Amino acid sequence: MKHTLYIIFFFISSFLHAQTITQTIRGTITDKESKTTLPGANISVFADSVFINGATTDPVGNYMIENIPVGRVNIKITFVGYKEVSFPNIITTSAKEVIINAELEESAAELNAVEIIAYEKGEVLNEMATVSVRSFSVEETDRYAGSRGDPARMASNFAGVQGADDSRNDIVVRGNSPIGVLWRFEGIDIPNPNHFAIAGTTGGPVSIINNKYLNNSDFFTGAFPAEYGNSIAGVFDLIMRSGNNNSSEFTGQLGFLGTELFAEGPINKINILHF
Repeated sequence: MKHTLYIIFFFISSFLHAQTITQTIRGTITDKESKTTLPGANISVFADSVFINGATTDPVGNYMIENIPVGRVNIKITFVGYKEVSFPNIITTSAKEVIINAELEESAAELNAVEIIAYEKGEVLNEMATVSVRSFSVEETDRYAGSRGDPARMASNFAGVQGADDSRNDIVVRGNSPIGVLWRFEGIDIPNPNHFAIAGTTGGPVSIINNKYLNNSDFFTGAFPAEYGNSIAGVFDLIMRSGNNNSSEFTGQLGFLGTELFAEGPINKINILHF
């Protein structure tokens, strides 16, 4: 009887040890100029410099790479006649699929010359902005010290920006009053995106904005383009990301500031009945 129990325990332990948490990476590859999809583009996934898996886009330019171990990976996209595109340090988690959409730029000719390829972090989204602006990612709002998932607290780590009070997320940009900060969400000016806010201010103790539905956005500290009015200090131009249009995903979070439940996915009759 004891030998039988030992054998059962050995098989159960081996089965649990063999399980590996994986995730799916998918997206669409298009031409940067014509916006048409590119069938046959090659997508490769690397952990450091070790190749993990890859795929080729289908006739409508979509690809899907399954069984990618969770962690940080590097993605390289190549296509004949187009410049190579790389996405370094992409984080894969067990709860959410990673969606990487890329636009490839056509390569007209190749010469016998030295080519230097660099990844410019913080490249801004607004083409009219030239100085005093930088782009921030959703990851930065969680990674920076004291940010608490709040774009305003995250921005206090930038040069020329200082938090006014640790109990609130008001920020002082280059010595200007926090009242002069403009918040914009999907092109619409919003007065104060915070709970328990005081009238006439732009900050508060708890932000209404959840960084999980934000895409890469711009933060201006001066020299604002003409589209931004009523601002003398800084501008947050927030962009909302596209949700998962293929499958439903759910995440939860329990922390010092409260409890959070997050769900996203396609909206159709099947999903409504499922919910």
